[in-house]
Amino acid sequence: MSDIAFLGAGNMVAALVDGLLARSPGSAARLSCLGGSGRTAAALAARTGIRHATSLPDLIAPADLVVIAFKPQHLAGADPRLADLTAGKLVVSVLAGKRTSTLARVFPRARNLVRTMPNTPAAIGAGITPYCTLRPLAAADLALVEDLLSACGQHLPLAEDLMDAATAISGCGPAFLFEFVAALRDAGVAAGLPAETAQRLATETALGSARLLARRQVDPEALRNQVTSPNGATQAGLRRMEAMNFRDLIRQTVLAAKVRAEELSADS
Repeated sequence: MSDIAFLGAGNMVAALVDGLLARSPGSAARLSCLGGSGRTAAALAARTGIRHATSLPDLIAPADLVVIAFKPQHLAGADPRLADLTAGKLVVSVLAGKRTSTLARVFPRARNLVRTMPNTPAAIGAGITPYCTLRPLAAADLALVEDLLSACGQHLPLAEDLMDAATAISGCGPAFLFEFVAALRDAGVAAGLPAETAQRLATETALGSARLLARRQVDPEALRNQVTSPNGATQAGLRRMEAMNFRDLIRQTVLAAKVRAEELSADS
């Protein structure tokens, strides 16, 4: 493993560090972090055994790969020393909505720039992270990026003009799914179930159904049809969803998220 520096020490960095250490327990000495206040970085270092850097030069100088993970709104006011400190380094950004062209103004001498969009299931190693690059990655750098992102689950290379759409699906998607599960829970309560029972049934049904879909590798409609008997209870519910334009609602939800993602990217 190459030395990796994390500029930022929040939840996403913690997920990456935990994933990397789970696969390579002896690699803590090759990882370092530095946070804005120092408190989160110190806590992460104390919990995981990675190095808590004392300054930007101390953090970045030994590293070959630098992960930028502070708050996206802080990029415009980032320390100007980063331009020289990251010269020749591979820079990976987890800053939502920040285009590679914007990153290139802050890290102009990096050997390459990678824009990623992790999602919250990454915290348990179950995420999927779309990513794009400023220039095509050399084979060794591609291996570094994929090794890093694999610590949080799966990864998917995309053209940058697809990143805002990907944000609307995988970045925002967990919130949409959680909202659906909450609605399923509330519907269970309306149907007469105790709230705790409805919560458990809704959660485990969503979890099991997603696992089944991932394992079978078929269209979701195929699995839907396996549950649906003619004139049965499932069909009655599906007919109501169709009458209420459920798919159109989801389409509008995703498109609204994509438009906002585009606006945020443009603000970069």
